[in-house]
Amino acid sequence: MNAVPDLSFRVESAQAVPFAAAPVIALKLNVTNADPVEAIHTVVLRCQIQLDVTRRQYTPAEQAQMLELFGQPERWSQTLRSMLWTHASVVAPSFTGSTNIDLHIPCSFDFNIAATKYFHGLHSGDIPLVLMFSGTVFYADHEGALSVAPISWDKETKFRLPLKVWKDMMEAYYPNSVLLSIQKDVFERLHRYKMTHAAATWEHAFEMMLAECRQTVLQSTVQQ
Repeated sequence: MNAVPDLSFRVESAQAVPFAAAPVIALKLNVTNADPVEAIHTVVLRCQIQLDVTRRQYTPAEQAQMLELFGQPERWSQTLRSMLWTHASVVAPSFTGSTNIDLHIPCSFDFNIAATKYFHGLHSGDIPLVLMFSGTVFYADHEGALSVAPISWDKETKFRLPLKVWKDMMEAYYPNSVLLSIQKDVFERLHRYKMTHAAATWEHAFEMMLAECRQTVLQSTVQQ
């Protein structure tokens, strides 16, 4: 009985996909078979991508941005844990030895998603990733017949995604903007406030509310 293909994976680079309908990062993924002459027909690959947040340093400004995710920095020894970013899949065509494929990672700018809060809170450097693979490989056995085998559950690789790739991509898709998802009843109240105060834009309405909040805080401080 032939041994099943022993595949290894390595991310070589990352770049934003130009002119996509929504923000997408393409990871250039190298797939290598330990047997350099074995014919691989197809690899149906699934990937879970984790943010390995413990594998980088954080500036004081970045720590302040992470309070919602991890709490106070003095508690990070208990609260700083790897986070799920997303899942992705790709089909690798036939190859012998090794091949390079693009693993497309759809990216959200929704600030209800923990990964978006994490990316936005970083100022420079890179984002440590762990990619864990599963799936199915179709290959030719020693008689040339098609065989099928699962990809070993322990297959993974690490990559440091340059933060600039994500920042530049989001700035291109949402220039000087952010996306907020709120409940419909909250939106209706905000909409009424905007109309009642004749705010020309949503930004103007929010600035008016913030000014009212600041005034309330100042009055409370004076009274105390």
